[in-house]
Amino acid sequence: MKLAHPWPLRALVEDLRQGRTTPEAASERALARIAETEAGLRAWVEQAPLENLRADAAGPLGGVPLGVKDIIDLAGLPTRCGSALRAEAAPADADAAILTAWRSAGAAPLGKTVTTEFAYFAPGPTRNPAAPGHTPGGSSSGSAAAVASGQVPLALGSQTAGSVTRPASFCGVASLVMSHGRFPVTGVTGLSPGLDSHGVFAASAADLALAWSALTGEPDAWTAVDRRPPRILVWAADALDVVEAPMRNAVASAAKLLREAGATVEPFPDERLMAELTAAHPVVMAYEAAEERAAELAVAERLSAPLARLLRTGAETSAVEYDAARATITRGAVRVAELLDSFDFVLGPAAPGAAPRGLDATGDPALSRGWQALGLPAIALPGFTDPAGLPLGLQVAGRPGGETDLLGQACWVERSFHDRH
Repeated sequence: MKLAHPWPLRALVEDLRQGRTTPEAASERALARIAETEAGLRAWVEQAPLENLRADAAGPLGGVPLGVKDIIDLAGLPTRCGSALRAEAAPADADAAILTAWRSAGAAPLGKTVTTEFAYFAPGPTRNPAAPGHTPGGSSSGSAAAVASGQVPLALGSQTAGSVTRPASFCGVASLVMSHGRFPVTGVTGLSPGLDSHGVFAASAADLALAWSALTGEPDAWTAVDRRPPRILVWAADALDVVEAPMRNAVASAAKLLREAGATVEPFPDERLMAELTAAHPVVMAYEAAEERAAELAVAERLSAPLARLLRTGAETSAVEYDAARATITRGAVRVAELLDSFDFVLGPAAPGAAPRGLDATGDPALSRGWQALGLPAIALPGFTDPAGLPLGLQVAGRPGGETDLLGQACWVERSFHDRH
């Protein structure tokens, strides 16, 4: 059985609009695919009862099935956050604000997808559909796997460090991390208020563009795919010393392809800046997590070792250290804004390499920490593989609040990747 077989959103929405299928039939297809693959994937915590499925079918998405990461409230189902501490959680009384927005766009939540414990490092049971025996990444592991396997065409995640971008890269799908603060986080069990951002997975950048247009009412960026060739800064991340040779080769190959397609391609000029931002990020994350998850810190002995260590580290971090990290991020934001005045986006690795073998860890988020600290929108793009055939994703990061423009650029990049074949 082929597990990695994404379900294109754009094709489904066109079928819904033309009356070639119905929302009910789309949900039935999703449930059938889940029944076929779930034993090998374990991407879901719980499905919603069929009678509870509802969407605004008049919305632009027309009733497409949606997976919801289990830190996001879905009315009628508990939010367990991948933690034994929430095993007996009562069902949520109302949807999270972000889920209300997706329902209005025409998405039909099918149920809750697996998350790592409180969206940190302790893995859930999910397998990688593109590479059985390898991690799907985290913390949005269930959502990434559900999209990569074709269980649903769209699924929600969240990112505090690399929780959307990394699973997309490992599982071979596309993802969008929204600008920090673009939508409210009411009804989401967060980890770090200064860093938490919403995310979404789909098969391709073209599908993400459609989903974003439906969610926001902004133009469908895919229709502008024939725009002028972009101006690109390529970030090799050499200063972080974590990028593996196959990923370095993928970034170099992408830069060459995009230059041949007409793009202006220059190296990112400030590797030291990104190293500083990458170092500042975990200071902010730990400090804020200790406050945000104070109730869990009080029972740290009942948590996984990684989460307990994060919260204890945050509790020991001084306000002076936190303020210094925030100041580094503020200075970095000014510098990156200056660079993006002259360039459209930054292209770089989405993860150090392919998904590591084993299911006891979720991989290194270092390649996303700097961009997440800045609160920038970021898109993961599939299209490359390592010598063993495992997915390698690249990411593009753009201006705050510039999701529509960035999606248009990502569609141009995606088409350039496809044209090489």
